Amino acid sequence: MARASSKPTTVLLVRHGQTATTGRVLPGRAPGLHLSDDGRRQAEAAAQRIAKLKRVAAVYASPLERARETAMPIARIRSLALRIERGLLELDVGRWTGSRLDRLSKRPEWTTVQRYPSGFRFPEGESFVEMQARVTAALARMVEHHRGGVVVAVSHADPIKAALAHALGMHLDLFQRLAIAPGSITTIVYGAGGPTVLGMNALGEAATT
Repeated sequence: MARASSKPTTVLLVRHGQTATTGRVLPGRAPGLHLSDDGRRQAEAAAQRIAKLKRVAAVYASPLERARETAMPIARIRSLALRIERGLLELDVGRWTGSRLDRLSKRPEWTTVQRYPSGFRFPEGESFVEMQARVTAALARMVEHHRGGVVVAVSHADPIKAALAHALGMHLDLFQRLAIAPGSITTIVYGAGGPTVLGMNALGEAATT
């Protein structure tokens, strides 16, 4: 019989629920942004889906309010303490924090953000490459700590897309082609042979092993 430590670990990557600025503003890491009414409903819906799973070892969240507010119903319904993980933080967009997306889309740098993100660093902020390394390292720590279990990690769209691209063996410059909706669940299984993506951007049942 295989040892428990050799069993695959399932990570459920949950994007936080909708906020008042979703789709209109690049919030970055600005504090004080909370879930909207729709966002709270999305968080509860994600919690109800995850409640149906047989086992969940831990619930982690980015420190930002919108992520913690999404994670709390999940932790509560699973009777687990919520663990804060800075590696799940939103991309640090530096001076672009709080800018309107319709204005940013007119900047010459926007084409680079969309088509060559691996070559872009936000002014006084983080690069996409650094963000991907940060979030994948955080997930690796979770997998190591919860071998053979199921882990929930509540994060943000770009970090989840970056983790998904890494699991798929997709170049970071293609990650903008992935869609991660508010309140969605992306399921990646990390085993001895590498990661396997079971589902992405799911707004129905959460998939697990």
